[in-house]
Amino acid sequence: MRIRLALVVIAFVLTWAALPGGPRRLLAQAPAGADEIVARVQQAFYAPGKDMKARVTMTLISAGGDKRLRDLTMLRRNGTGGEQQYFIYFHQPGDVRGMTFLVLKYPRRDDDRWLFMPALNLVRRIAARDSAQSFVGSDFTYEHVSGRDLESDRHTVRGEEQRRGKACYIVESQAQAAAEYSRKVAWIDKATWLPVEELYYDVRGELFKEFTADEIREVGGHPTITKRTMKNAKTGHRTEVVFADVAYDVGIEAEIFSERYLREPPRRWIQ
Repeated sequence: MRIRLALVVIAFVLTWAALPGGPRRLLAQAPAGADEIVARVQQAFYAPGKDMKARVTMTLISAGGDKRLRDLTMLRRNGTGGEQQYFIYFHQPGDVRGMTFLVLKYPRRDDDRWLFMPALNLVRRIAARDSAQSFVGSDFTYEHVSGRDLESDRHTVRGEEQRRGKACYIVESQAQAAAEYSRKVAWIDKATWLPVEELYYDVRGELFKEFTADEIREVGGHPTITKRTMKNAKTGHRTEVVFADVAYDVGIEAEIFSERYLREPPRRWIQ
């Protein structure tokens, strides 16, 4: 599996670098197969630019219409060897203010995740087996925050069609490693390599979650999903997420992605 991933990534990077026009030109090239499509999705969705900063609002909405808000700052930085770091600081509501979340993502082993809860003065490590749990009560999971390894699923192209006004590839992903789903079907925009819709099925083959990209804008030359929704198809509960003040390549320092800053968040970046 790791050999397969390495070959896909190497081919992807070499093609990216060699083509005149770089990334823009590559987007127009036909992919070799499902693994390459998913590799491009991961690049476009989780890793554009060298780093990223955004103010994020999560609205948790019950089937009856009751709402709860989460206001946070998200920081992300790409490393030089395929690794990534994420730092999230919660501003509101009051019961989670000051809570921080750190992800150290690696290409060939389980991610490291820590959550600091100021009310308890406790740093909790999120085990790999818990990556499919709800992220702060939302319909998104911890894994949705930083992405899932390409080789954790078996990917197959199921066709092409128009979806939500976009020309899309249809890619089915069968879970090979622990996940909250057994199968996912995604519609990938050919122009941006971003998912415009995803359907998640449980072990009984029943639909239980729906993801939609509700707004895509170009920010700093990078197509970016600025509004997205995850809905639980069984309970009717949904989470709407809005990314505001998105900025790429802002020079976030590597040192802030450490356990020390869980308790002492970098004020410069979270205001």
